[in-house]
Amino acid sequence: MLVSNIQISAFIKNSKLKIKNSYYAMSKQNRHTARRLIIQALFQWDFNQAPKKKIGGFIDYLAKSLYPGMEELSFVKKVVDGVFENLNKIDEYITKYAPEWPIEQITIVDRNILRMGIYELLFDPDTPAKVAIDEALEIAREFNGEPSRKFVNGVLGSIFRETNVQKKSEDKETKTNNG
Repeated sequence: MLVSNIQISAFIKNSKLKIKNSYYAMSKQNRHTARRLIIQALFQWDFNQAPKKKIGGFIDYLAKSLYPGMEELSFVKKVVDGVFENLNKIDEYITKYAPEWPIEQITIVDRNILRMGIYELLFDPDTPAKVAIDEALEIAREFNGEPSRKFVNGVLGSIFRETNVQKKSEDKETKTNNG
């Protein structure tokens, strides 16, 4: 299914957050906003079938047009770079844990929410598993509704249960609680 430029514009326009500029200090809310930007940039890249080197331009454009007070983009770039570095492995997880959905038939939004969620869940040692899953679910609900949230939850939940991610979460909690 092809998506028109009008649909892309509507998607981007509907994704705007009305957050005051003073919040951009990478608090919990700001990381959520950064993840929204990540999904929007990955959507643009995927929809346009653009080369990976174009993603920086998408990030800069979206940050300036949708989040004008957001100055710190290092988290966004770290996650996007991580998704790209692990893209083949991430897509293999999607294929394995969503077997009834060929990856090209998953909506562009859901596919990229899964990519971000799987990257943070399995490959990013700084993001607790619970946070990776909760953020992906919230963004899926915001961008694509409850059916999308349920789909993303099924895939990420299965990955969480069947991999060593629980160990990552326990280690992180132990480190946090022990200082």
